This record gives sequence, structure tokens and C-alpha cells, in this order.
Amino acid sequence: MKTIVKFTLAFALALGTAYGAFAADFTKGTVKKVDAKAKKVTLMHEDLKELEMPGMTMVFRVKDEALLSKLKEGDQIEFVAERVDGKLTVTAVK
Repeated sequence: MKTIVKFTLAFALALGTAYGAFAADFTKGTVKKVDAKAKKVTLMHEDLKELEMPGMTMVFRVKDEALLSKLKEGDQIEFVAERVDGKLTVTAVK
């Protein structure tokens, strides 16, 4: 019985750790410019905790260019930014 409890606990901890590793934090931002041709968006954003960056205005690449059609100047958004091939990239928007 103790073995089952230990296994269940270990499995739950491993699952929680794996989920935490893949869960992305959304950051609040304001769209300043959309450059569909270059597949980039300029955002004024709060601190990017996962990237250890303070809040500022900067240009990001966009992983999925379909996101660009949903964005316009002045939009208040929440987004996920990651380093993709060494470049800061917006990977999700809500």
C-alpha cells in the first residue's frame, strides 16, 4: 500500500512540474504598431518576468502571422513572449 501512495505522489509531483515548465505567463501590453510585411509588432509592455526584462516599448517578431490580422494600434492585449531562435517572439495573444 505504501508503494502505491509513493508512486501516486511521485506521479502527481512530476505532472505538476511538467505542467509548470510548459505553462506560459501572459503579460499585459498595448499595441503601438503592426508591421505585417515584416511580421513584427511593437508593444509597450509590463515586466516580462520569464525573460527577466523590465517594462518598455519594443519590437517583437510574431510566431504565427495570423496573429497580426487580429491586432491594431491601441489594442490592450495579453501576450506570451519567448526567445525563438534567439529572437524575442510573440507566441500567443489573448
